[in-house]
Amino acid sequence: MAAAPVWSVDPRTGKQREQVAVEATAQEVDAAVRAAHAARDSLADRAVRAAFLRTAADELKAAESDLVEVADAETALGPVRLTGELARTCYQLRAFADIVDEGEFLGVVVNHPDDTATPPIPDLRRYKVPLGVVAVYSASNFPFAFSVPGGDTASALAAGCPVVVKAHPDHPALSERVAEVLRRAAARHDLLEGVVGLVHGFEAGVELIKHPLVAAAGFTGSIRGGRALYDAAAARPVPIPFHGELGSLNPVVVTEAAATERAEAIGAGLAGSMTLGVGQFCVKPGLVLVPAGDAGDGLVKSLADAVGATDAGVLLDHRMRDNFVAGVAERAALPDVDCPVTPGADGEHTVSAGFLTVPAARLAAEGEHDLLLEECFGPVTVVARYRDEAEVRGVLSRLPGNLTATVQLSAEEAAGEGAGAALLAEVTPLAGRVLVNGWPTGVAVAAAQHHGGPYPATTSTSTSVGGTAIERWLRPVAYQGVPEALLPLELRDENPLGLPRRFNGVLER
Repeated sequence: MAAAPVWSVDPRTGKQREQVAVEATAQEVDAAVRAAHAARDSLADRAVRAAFLRTAADELKAAESDLVEVADAETALGPVRLTGELARTCYQLRAFADIVDEGEFLGVVVNHPDDTATPPIPDLRRYKVPLGVVAVYSASNFPFAFSVPGGDTASALAAGCPVVVKAHPDHPALSERVAEVLRRAAARHDLLEGVVGLVHGFEAGVELIKHPLVAAAGFTGSIRGGRALYDAAAARPVPIPFHGELGSLNPVVVTEAAATERAEAIGAGLAGSMTLGVGQFCVKPGLVLVPAGDAGDGLVKSLADAVGATDAGVLLDHRMRDNFVAGVAERAALPDVDCPVTPGADGEHTVSAGFLTVPAARLAAEGEHDLLLEECFGPVTVVARYRDEAEVRGVLSRLPGNLTATVQLSAEEAAGEGAGAALLAEVTPLAGRVLVNGWPTGVAVAAAQHHGGPYPATTSTSTSVGGTAIERWLRPVAYQGVPEALLPLELRDENPLGLPRRFNGVLER
């Protein structure tokens, strides 16, 4: 049987652009993984790794014009958005290069023997080593930042782990071009080509997670697809870590005082956040608790005005468009659900933004309205109108884990007066990032960032954005009683590499 072709498709028309590749066979997946496994030693030198990451950023920037053009043709996200996303991706690669140079991520700890301790302490030295080959499953909605050159790839390479990327079918041509850029950067530092592998096809993704030489995986996508891969990773003869980002509702709570103080601004801000990128951000606010009464009415009117003025847009592919249209229609048909601005199909290839309203009491108890507590991918949000704090608590108690949770407070509440602190305590268990008087769309690449959350937002407690994302691809090893001459350089007393470490209980930098 001939291998299935992989086509690049224009989401603005639904027409095929070009055949990019063919779906990888099990044998081809095996070859890619084995090539990555063989390339591990070429990543062992931290200085080479850091230089490679910086060169990769430089090469991506140099190819910006071509890459953005191809990305726009396959995603319809627009050159402005995509140029910014590529800049973010290059910054992230350079940031991980700095982390590699610094060396703190290795977690070096040295304890000399201490016979006076109870029990006695032998000579112990601990640091972290790379896990091995990492499987990366690309996202649809961020063709640079969460795809072939994205955070999973950058952090894995920084840790010293080669990667095999399963390309997303929504941007296969871009995936091929970016992989070529990364391999070109690798070649400039005499790294083996296998440090960055690329495969296409659904079955290839299944074969990849099962391969015995794959040591860990990173995934960004749907709950259904991510959970299937997570279960497969756990069911292997040797289970492996699976760091998946699956789905998130990203709730927002607007207090009555905040709505009274600045209803128009909150409504306009919400509209901008929920329609950004045609509502295709993983941190889009999908459920907003707004007070009933005049203050909340003003917010809803502001939201309606802003969303109503938003242009129709193209989703990443027609399957997502069909799911969005069907999902909105199913939600809108529920009892007591209104559509101040109706979202849905707009022409043959585009969709219009909108939002639904529902009494919060409908969501506080299990029933047919549970559908409104599930993510709907695209430019729509649900506004739940609450009558009192008990209804807010009732809705929050029914929410699954999320990437973000946001509270909109008045000036007095933000200063520590009123219910602000209690509300923060209420939402903190729900999410990995908690915001006050802001909007969750936009995930800064920073040392303090955490992009993850309780299940189903993610399948682990780790972050996929920020410097600590590197920790996902490392494991600690302790050496006991090993002669100095046999120790890795990182663990020797004289610290020849000048690494930050904890030496006999004292932090050295």
